[in-house]
Amino acid sequence: MKIIEKIKEKKMHRSSADSVTVVCLGDSVTEGCFEAYIDENGNVATVFERNRSYAERLRELLNRVYPTVQVNIVNSGVSGDSASGGLRRLSRDVLRFQPDLVVVSYGLNDCCGGREGLPAYESALSEIFEKVTESGAEVIFLTQNCMCTGISPHLGKEKLNEVAAWLSERQCGGILDLYFDKAKEVAARYGVKVCDLYPLWKAMQDGGVNVTELLSNKLNHPSREYHSYIAVKLFETMMSC
Repeated sequence: MKIIEKIKEKKMHRSSADSVTVVCLGDSVTEGCFEAYIDENGNVATVFERNRSYAERLRELLNRVYPTVQVNIVNSGVSGDSASGGLRRLSRDVLRFQPDLVVVSYGLNDCCGGREGLPAYESALSEIFEKVTESGAEVIFLTQNCMCTGISPHLGKEKLNEVAAWLSERQCGGILDLYFDKAKEVAARYGVKVCDLYPLWKAMQDGGVNVTELLSNKLNHPSREYHSYIAVKLFETMMSC
C-alpha cells in the first residue's frame, strides 16, 4: 500500500514534515470496549479501555518497526455506532485529520437491523469509501469477530442474558455473515483492501471452539489479547501490494 511507501520515504530521509496519519473509524470494538455489566440504574454498561484497543496496538507496532517515523493514530471509534453514523461524522472525526489511511470497521451493530438493514449499510459504506478515497486517503475495511452463539453461564444477569439471546439469534441465523459479505462486495467495487478476520471466527466455531467464551463481554467484544492480533493483521494488510 502507498502508506508503507510514504513511511519508507520518511524513514530514509528522516523528514519531520508531514507525519503519517491513520484514522480508525468504527464502533465499540474500535473504541476499545470490553466487559459488560449492569450499572446502578439497571442499564447495560461497558468497560472502556482505549489504551488496549487495536488502534493503540497498531500505533505501538508501527512505532516499534519504524521508530524514526512519526505515525499518528486517531481512534474514531464510538460505542453503539453504525456505518450510517460513521458517515454522518466522517468530516468531523476522520477527514479533518487529513489521513493517509482510514481503517473502517462496521457490521456488529448494523446487523441488528436484520436483512432489511442491508441496503442502508451498503449505501453508507459506499459513501464512506467514496468520500475517503476522494480525499486522497487509502482505505482498509476490517471485518470483525463473531457475536455470541448462545448464553454464557458467566453472564449471570437477566438483562445481559436477554441481550445474548437476541444477538445469538442474529449470529446463528447468518445475518452477520450477510453484512460482511455485503461489505466485501462494496469494498471490491471501490478497490478497497479487506483485512478479513471474520472467517477465522467462523472456522473456530466449525472446529468446535466455543467462540462465545472468547468474547470479553460474552456478547460481542473480543478480548484485549485479540486486539493485538488485529493490529498485526492490519499491519500485514498495510504491507501488501
